Amino acid sequence: MGKRKTRSKPAAQKQVKLDTTFRCPFCNHGDSVECRIFYKESLGEAKCCVCSESYNTNVTPLTHAIDIYSEWVDACEAANCHEDDDLADN
Repeated sequence: MGKRKTRSKPAAQKQVKLDTTFRCPFCNHGDSVECRIFYKESLGEAKCCVCSESYNTNVTPLTHAIDIYSEWVDACEAANCHEDDDLADN
């Protein structure tokens, strides 16, 4: 009697690693913003190495570095829109 034909295992898909360094929204220096996450303190920090601008936010266990950076960019845009509205009122 012969052996049964065995199936080969499917190839494992590689997970794409997300970036941890980004372009600074203030000085536009590439790969100068480094995001760090402190899960025990529930704190996330994005800091530019060139112009020393920084942003802190609360994090959850599902938060990644890109989430902190995008939240910082959104906060910058919201602040700029608010300033534009104040200038238009005058």
